[in-house]
Amino acid sequence: MSLEWKQDWDKSRERFEAWWHGEVIDRPLLQVLAPRDDAPDDPRPTYGSLEERYLEPDWRIRFVEWEMARTYYAGDAFPYMDTHIGPGTLSLYLGARPEFHPNTVWYHKCVDDIPNAVPPVFDERNPYWQASLKIAREAVRHFDGRALVSFPDLIENVDTIASLFGAEELLFALIEHPEKVHEFQRAINPLYIEYHRRLYEIIRDEVGGSCFSAFRIYGKGRIAKLQCDFSAMISRAMFEEFVAPYMAEQCRQLDHTVYHWDGICALQHEGPLLAMKDLEAIQWTPGAGQPGVGDPTWYPLYDRIRAAGKSIMMLGVTPSEAQALVEELGPEGLDLVVWASSQREADDLVRLSYGWKKRS
Repeated sequence: MSLEWKQDWDKSRERFEAWWHGEVIDRPLLQVLAPRDDAPDDPRPTYGSLEERYLEPDWRIRFVEWEMARTYYAGDAFPYMDTHIGPGTLSLYLGARPEFHPNTVWYHKCVDDIPNAVPPVFDERNPYWQASLKIAREAVRHFDGRALVSFPDLIENVDTIASLFGAEELLFALIEHPEKVHEFQRAINPLYIEYHRRLYEIIRDEVGGSCFSAFRIYGKGRIAKLQCDFSAMISRAMFEEFVAPYMAEQCRQLDHTVYHWDGICALQHEGPLLAMKDLEAIQWTPGAGQPGVGDPTWYPLYDRIRAAGKSIMMLGVTPSEAQALVEELGPEGLDLVVWASSQREADDLVRLSYGWKKRS
């Protein structure tokens, strides 16, 4: 099968599957994006309101198709339609109130009396859930196999509870009302799985594969990016009590999972993260003011991740960094996402990558 803007997709799907298992097929999993040489000159689509920007499938489909026509997908990069209503869409299904901005969505808490709060339940009529269903269905119908349709950026775990309680309020609740936090975790985990399952049944491709947009990951079955950005503010003991058990359960119920590990303040949780046996891959984001993801500073961390039997996704490395990473770590279990300046540079990088190998 070939997607409209991506040739030889079947071979790339094989490389993605090998990557999840820490393996490699003929070269590293390498996604290179560049501006198209033959990009059309039609104007960028505009939206009428911020609500339309996030909730109306017609504008979203027109805009992403406009972007796809201007993007060159080299190596294993693939075109997709993203469906999320901001980073943390699950919290909207559970009652948080959105504040729409042109480039992001902020979430306002919906739980005021934490000690007496009742955990959320599945609400079929929630307007944001219905909007997600409509966007996903319309996108699948429109693209009809020409491009993938992704999961929303649901987000889960205590990051979602922070949207429901408020971040500061959650920090106090972890100390003053820990059982209430566990009660919400026990309720939200199965809700996450149910929302994820229903969306998967809509967006799955013809071989049962699925993708998550913001991190450009694909896999056979139900795949997910997991995270806990809130972990930067809590101790390792709290992470092991309030986060790890629920994340481990998610990993057991999904087919493929990658963890978005964000910022040096979260490095204290390396032990429980790398010990999570059903978590298959790590995506490291150093954070503002730190060396980039491809910098040699992080090579020892990558060595430990690989030693724990996990694959690594590196989002936003330069062409020279990509080659150096393979020479340092070896190509097995590496997913390198690179932005090139031109189609020619992108094609040259993919061609050269067949010869990359670990230095002896």
